[in-house]
Amino acid sequence: MKILLLNGPNLNLLGKREPEIYGKRSLQDIIDDLVLVGQSLSCEIEHFQSNSEAALIDKLHTLFAVDNKRVDAIIINPAAFTHTSIALRDAILAVNKPFIEVHLSNVHAREAFRHQSFFSDIAQGVIVGLGEQGYEYALRSLVSSLSRD
Repeated sequence: MKILLLNGPNLNLLGKREPEIYGKRSLQDIIDDLVLVGQSLSCEIEHFQSNSEAALIDKLHTLFAVDNKRVDAIIINPAAFTHTSIALRDAILAVNKPFIEVHLSNVHAREAFRHQSFFSDIAQGVIVGLGEQGYEYALRSLVSSLSRD
């Protein structure tokens, strides 16, 4: 089983950017932990992070065009693109894979513009406000649901 982990803009600054909101650990720390959890579940994690909307879309297009059978599901933290990117939404719909949307902070307890998501209505699930644990919960949920299929 293989899960694609997509992280959007500014998440490369985790641990440095607003640690009171996003935590003190780096994105690489979170990925390293998730890879270990994945191994314990017989699941491989492929990670891609970009500050570019186009790069994230291109990654999904590559998945659709070349590797569609190689990835079983997606965990995505679209970050700021959550509230702005219809193009990224369309790309994730095109790959036709189950996905879970993850946010480190509780976006509903923040500024009003963060309450709108272009992904939540098409996601298998949405995890917000649980910090880095949200990624692990998403992984465990996807592995569980894929194992039942």
